[in-house]
Amino acid sequence: MKVTELAKSLRTTADTVRYYTRLGLLKPVKSVNGYKSYSNKEVSRLKFILSARKLGFSVADIMQIINESEDGKSACPLVRSLIKERLEETTKQFQAMLTLRNKMSLAISQWEKMEDKAPTPHMVCHLIENFEQIEKT
Repeated sequence: MKVTELAKSLRTTADTVRYYTRLGLLKPVKSVNGYKSYSNKEVSRLKFILSARKLGFSVADIMQIINESEDGKSACPLVRSLIKERLEETTKQFQAMLTLRNKMSLAISQWEKMEDKAPTPHMVCHLIENFEQIEKT
């Protein structure tokens, strides 16, 4: 199977297939004419990679998991450990986004009550520049 066929069969892009090939996660066979041909094993490997990415695993995580598997070891303990790390990271990011959302909501509610002002040599927009004072109250 060629790059475009593989990409189409898994509903991804040829660039994605090439990217994982460059990283060495996919190992196609080069034919005489220079085209890369992907075996069923590589199709399964790409399916695994795409699924892992959808779960939030990084490329480095995926490399670790594949290396564990290629060493003949069960990758399941590593996968469990990594997903717990990714969940912690995602939770922190989510909390940070909630904090930002709350700040934005506060800004909107305060700024709607404030008048517009022209810029000065020392001020671009008083709404933003005075927000810290509003936020502290």
